[in-house]
Amino acid sequence: MQVLGKCYASTTRYNVLFLRFTHMKKLILTLFSFFLILSASAEVKYVFYFIGDGMGTNQVMLAEMYRSAIEGQPLGRVQTLMTTFPYSGHASTYSKSNGITDSAAAGTCLATGSKTKNGMLGQDADSARLTTIAEELKAQNWGIGIMTTVAIDHATPAAFYAHVPKRSKYYEIGEQLTESNFDFFGGAGFHYPQGKKDDKKVNLYRLAEEKGYTIARGYEEAQTITYNQSPITNKLIMVQPCDTGMNHGSNLNYRIDQKAGDLTLAQIVGTAIPFLEKRHNKFFMMVEGGMIDYACHGDDAATAIGEVWDMNDAMQVAYDFYLAHPDETLIVVTADHETGGLALGNSDYTLYLDLLQNQKCSAWVLSDRFTQLFKDKKKPSWAEVKDIYRQSLGFWDAVEISADEEKALVALYKAACKGKAKDTKNMYKSVNALGDAGIALLNKKAHIGWTTHAHSAHAVPVFAIGANAHLFTGWHDNSDLVPLIRKAIQ
Repeated sequence: MQVLGKCYASTTRYNVLFLRFTHMKKLILTLFSFFLILSASAEVKYVFYFIGDGMGTNQVMLAEMYRSAIEGQPLGRVQTLMTTFPYSGHASTYSKSNGITDSAAAGTCLATGSKTKNGMLGQDADSARLTTIAEELKAQNWGIGIMTTVAIDHATPAAFYAHVPKRSKYYEIGEQLTESNFDFFGGAGFHYPQGKKDDKKVNLYRLAEEKGYTIARGYEEAQTITYNQSPITNKLIMVQPCDTGMNHGSNLNYRIDQKAGDLTLAQIVGTAIPFLEKRHNKFFMMVEGGMIDYACHGDDAATAIGEVWDMNDAMQVAYDFYLAHPDETLIVVTADHETGGLALGNSDYTLYLDLLQNQKCSAWVLSDRFTQLFKDKKKPSWAEVKDIYRQSLGFWDAVEISADEEKALVALYKAACKGKAKDTKNMYKSVNALGDAGIALLNKKAHIGWTTHAHSAHAVPVFAIGANAHLFTGWHDNSDLVPLIRKAIQ
């Protein structure tokens, strides 16, 4: 018993010492972590806020898995820049009025931290004006840049400077853009520069010039203004040249449709950084990959992939700047909502994403090819229709088409010849029935599924790197992100 008592006493003393050591170790680690975070909390002087419009987690995964497949790498091995960032999470996207948000309500929330009703911009549900993070920082003498692949008065960019009850008030939104005093705007241009009816309203480009903005049409002209203009301009609107863009003023060309000389998002970001850096000690940039949403409204997977990688290129420009200023730069990436209800898988456990490389143009361009063919020939031959499928989607040559699949396409062709094939309408453009059927068939064969031509309630990804980026880890609501940016800056 004495021996046992001694053993017990010895063990007890050991346990006490062990516990003390453990507690001390935890304290040391806690203090170390605290000082590590403190040391990383340098003054944030440069903020990049990337918003992939319509970019859910599956859109990101699709882009990575596709690139991995065509490069012969294990699925997911080829990563976008954003998924290499050290901090990540997700965010819910519902609006004040709907479980499924629109871009106006989501954009307003991402710009202000406050929920509002679908369709409203820069106002709360009771129509009270909301102050955006861009407006807050402008009042503190930060340089402000707003850029996108769509119109500069579209919902997401407008959410950072406009305050209107309806997102469709494009001319009023454009007027507010000219009055914002923000330093840099970049994108396709104004949606309706003289109003929808082309009435006697002052052209928005002229109005912008009257407010002190210089208009740069295209990349080369913007470079000249940024570096060589005399006297130096302090406010710039960078848009695509007049003769480019499928829907001039509404959007830049899809990456899959781009030609030499087309304006790109990477070029816009690459112009904005030195422009703002030369004129301000601090800057905030919102960069929208707006055409991801457009492609997903059309359930066009190959085109959506291109748009994710297009935003990735723009992100790379910001990342290169971050590498030169790692203690002063914060990059946050998210989305306003998911579009299309994209599913990676539609039957069994296989994906054939490499088939998508045979698509050589967007659904929009494919649609226009069929429309033009029927306009020129009225009743073209099946061979002529088949040739467009072959050239644009690789059907019959690189993509095997079964007898039943061809039979369905022929039936649609015959309906089109009789004027009975209805175009597919989505939010931004009606697509010829033959073009839509071809895209849908290619997606099906790649084993990709879609649930809608509209938005979904899916959560969206959040990625961050740089000063105070740790704040963005975990599950969030989209209303959390602006408060977190404020906290990171402070």
